[in-house]
Amino acid sequence: MIGLPWILVDETIDDSDNVVATCADIDGLFADPPEPAVERYTLLDCTPAGRLRAACDGSGPSWLGNIGLEAIDPPDSCAVELLDVTVLKSSRSGRHGPLEVVLEGRLRQPPRRAPEADGYLLTGIDADGEEDFGACAGLDGVFRDRPAPPRRPAALIGCRPGTRLQRALEALDRGTARHRRWVNASIFSVGRDGTATRLLDSGLGAEVAGVRPSLLGDDLLDVTLEPTYADAVGPSRPARAREVWKRWQEGRPIDPGAWARYDRELRQEWAGAALAHHRHAPDRKPGATVHLEGRHVTDEEGFYCAIGEAVNGPGGYFGWNLGALHDCLLGGWGVAPGFRLVWHDSAVARDHLVPGYDRRWWAPSLTMDQLLELLAADGVEVELR
Repeated sequence: MIGLPWILVDETIDDSDNVVATCADIDGLFADPPEPAVERYTLLDCTPAGRLRAACDGSGPSWLGNIGLEAIDPPDSCAVELLDVTVLKSSRSGRHGPLEVVLEGRLRQPPRRAPEADGYLLTGIDADGEEDFGACAGLDGVFRDRPAPPRRPAALIGCRPGTRLQRALEALDRGTARHRRWVNASIFSVGRDGTATRLLDSGLGAEVAGVRPSLLGDDLLDVTLEPTYADAVGPSRPARAREVWKRWQEGRPIDPGAWARYDRELRQEWAGAALAHHRHAPDRKPGATVHLEGRHVTDEEGFYCAIGEAVNGPGGYFGWNLGALHDCLLGGWGVAPGFRLVWHDSAVARDHLVPGYDRRWWAPSLTMDQLLELLAADGVEVELR
């Protein structure tokens, strides 16, 4: 009998019969999400200010970074963020006519409908905060129908059904109502020691569409799943993240710096796996000294891996974004507030955490100075070495 490193559990059922299945693999769990599409937008009857005005009249760079758009009236009826924006051209309908500004960029999250707004305030968003970019009376290209991305199917490979999946398979075989073929489950990773760890934010919700004997043998099945309301498994994780979770299934890391060989994308997944496997324990007392090994802190994600390890040992967690870091600094995650952080080889981060635009997150890059300011604001005494 082969080991099955994934277990699906219906957490809406509060009894001992909530295991949907165990399986060797989940096809569809690891799949790269699409990037926001490059589009063109037009600011209608625009009164630009700041760097937007300079980009329009040619006295400044055409690339602007991110632009926030907020409805003027009624207020708070619409908020949209344009990403990685470049001004392509600006023109007037006449010598003193309204200015139209054509932009190229991406949308953080495409809005579903256009509000009945009386114009929009424009805000530049960069590493220094917000900047007034003026206003416009209307928008073209932002509020429009976009084709919905195709819903992704999934498959359980080398599957041993539990009672709930078995019922769905029987319903498929009888050709009964589709809702009887529906399965819902949270996804857990199973380590070699048998410990099951829930994958944060990942779940399965789909109809059983087919079944066949698995090539893995051992009376296992391959079960195909068709999406109904959303992707069969979602939200998707990076395709290469499978490598990180396979590493954690082998056992909790015991050697420092096991994360260092990964790039930014997989370092982020490493920090997420560390959060999923985090074991709460009493905090070290206020005033404790924490030593951070900084040789491999070449990006923001590397800092989260390094400080997690500094506070909680190899494979440790202490935040995986700025909001989560702030929460950890409030206590309850390994060290009480008011600790001393000795940052070794800090020059590495100083050379890499510099101003710029981060197209991994479509946002201004986190700088070393910003990170130090955040730590200081939360009462951490940092000693750079």
